[in-house]
Amino acid sequence: MNRLAKATSPYLLQHADNPVDWWPWCDEAFAEAKRRDVPVLISVGYAACHWCHVMAHESFENEAVARLMNDDFVCVKVDREERPDVDAVYMTATQAMTGQGGWPMTVFATPDGTPFFCGTYFPRANFIRLLGSVATAWRDQREAVLRQGAAVVEAIGGAQAVGGVTAPLTAGLLDAAASQLAREYDETNGGFGGAPKFPPHMNLLFLLRHHQRTGSARSLEIVRHTCEAMARGGLNDQLAGGFARYSVDGHWTVPHFEKMLYDNALLLRVYTQLWRLTGDGLARRVARDTARFLADELHRAGEGFASALDADTEGVEGLTYVWTPDQLVEVLGADDGRFAADLFEVTAEGTFEHGSSVLRLARDVDDADPAVRARWQDVVGRLLAARDTRPQPARDDKVVAAWNGLAITAIAEFQQVAALLVSPDDEDANLMDGVLIVSDGAMRDAAEHLATVHVVDGRLRRVSRDKVVGEPAGVLEDYGCVAEAFCAMHQLTGEGRWLSLAGELLDVALARFAGPDGAFYDTADDAERLVTRPADPTDNATPSGRSAIVAALVAYAALTGETRYREAAEQTLSTVAPIVDRHARFTGYAATVGEALLSGPYEIAVATGDPEGDPLVAAARRHAPPGAVVVAGAPDQPGVPLLAGRPFVDGRPAAYVCRGFVCQRPVTSVEELVAQLG
Repeated sequence: MNRLAKATSPYLLQHADNPVDWWPWCDEAFAEAKRRDVPVLISVGYAACHWCHVMAHESFENEAVARLMNDDFVCVKVDREERPDVDAVYMTATQAMTGQGGWPMTVFATPDGTPFFCGTYFPRANFIRLLGSVATAWRDQREAVLRQGAAVVEAIGGAQAVGGVTAPLTAGLLDAAASQLAREYDETNGGFGGAPKFPPHMNLLFLLRHHQRTGSARSLEIVRHTCEAMARGGLNDQLAGGFARYSVDGHWTVPHFEKMLYDNALLLRVYTQLWRLTGDGLARRVARDTARFLADELHRAGEGFASALDADTEGVEGLTYVWTPDQLVEVLGADDGRFAADLFEVTAEGTFEHGSSVLRLARDVDDADPAVRARWQDVVGRLLAARDTRPQPARDDKVVAAWNGLAITAIAEFQQVAALLVSPDDEDANLMDGVLIVSDGAMRDAAEHLATVHVVDGRLRRVSRDKVVGEPAGVLEDYGCVAEAFCAMHQLTGEGRWLSLAGELLDVALARFAGPDGAFYDTADDAERLVTRPADPTDNATPSGRSAIVAALVAYAALTGETRYREAAEQTLSTVAPIVDRHARFTGYAATVGEALLSGPYEIAVATGDPEGDPLVAAARRHAPPGAVVVAGAPDQPGVPLLAGRPFVDGRPAAYVCRGFVCQRPVTSVEELVAQLG
């Protein structure tokens, strides 16, 4: 009997009609395996995963394969996005056994959850042979299987251990990390490493802050080059905005077409900050279009942001997105069809499958003649209208707390920067105004949804769907990302409730997730017990729980003046510093927060009756050093500690600048404020 029909996870629901007798992750499944004396087959994936779909079509929908699975195993389906703790434990085991990881992840475990054989995608014939081999080994070589499982658990317990060497995260370490990234940089294509190539958003955020602190032209050039290469490549949707998960090649041409909320949130921050620091027109456009993508494609009205758009459409990857020259002519006519083919590098040979091409921006049109830009935008609109008539990829509409936190923070930053840099006379002013309106509404929806639906009895839940919160408990990254988002909402709105909520979440994290010597576990001390307690300090596709909680602690300490939160952040960063020293590419968010601490961070309060229009507020946000917090509003406003005891000066609005809890004299002119921030 397949037990997934009542699941809240869209991924599990995709498998609800399989002939496999799937169980969700639950104690009852392992009890059933013990009763039957059979292994547990744990299959982990997510709704937007292309190769998860392939393995499902090849094996899980096949009656003969399902019969083998049902006869010899208890089969458990896990959504890695819903249960990142389960995924983390078994991914560590998979990497320990095979040297690599990925999804779908296929794990064979004892009835107590101990993994003894792990892998990823298996073609049907290989999977059938594997099922037979594992079932035979369980029956005839039980002692060897159990020894193997014990060895795996010992290995992953060491990999996930907390404690160990600590060191201060100093300026020297961060400078060395920036130099390490520069050495590993792809000078030709941008980014780091070869195929497949992932958008290095957290490393780019770090390099932008490193440039701010040191003036490093090299750090800034790495960011600019990579951002342009990604934006003009197939990784970026040239018609609707939004970035795909990664490029299957080393030059950003052909993406793996799934679009993840977390990638787009983090990339929105990168392009927004690049725009703020340089005024770059391409960065402005991409930030605008990415914010629009989040609001239009992933926001769920009255809720938060959905998790992803699928890689496949009707079982075919890229079906919605790719074009041939003839299709361009059919939609646009001969002249504009040729113009579009040249502009987007659509050729008869194609860059994708069957002579089709992924659209890439082959010409520099952001600074082109106004007539060329107008033609480009007209072509984009007509192609998008035609594309909208095609079958569309499915949307994984569950709301993940941590990823919504990332999106809220990104949109809050975008709102603030756009308020500074957009003029009514700008060519795209009307479009930008529309994006600001819809993204602001989506951001506030998401924040309210997290505050009212995901916080249950003072604790955070990981997921919700259709306004109903799920059972999985929040993990450390949820507490960190959501608390950081609430700090961002406090700065944007001046409302004290957001800061109060952030503090409550951080207090839970410090009480329930803390380990020895400043380390943190990824799960709470009262969470479900797995074969090991995960505690990964490295940043991967998203910030690690440890980096996320440090970011929130630093912001909260700056906003409240409560030094114990800063001290906790510094101690936690000291557990990551040795990894920053050795593996800079996998500690980008930790290094980003490290730059904020080195900077101060600055605490800027503007006492004003016009927090949206006061030039002092604009100057504070325009020239804010790395990680600075900015709050504006009436003096002594309830719930806003930075405005306490900060009156007007001689009846005029005043800016108060502090750094590391040490304050300078209040100033009333933009020039004086900029000088203090320089």
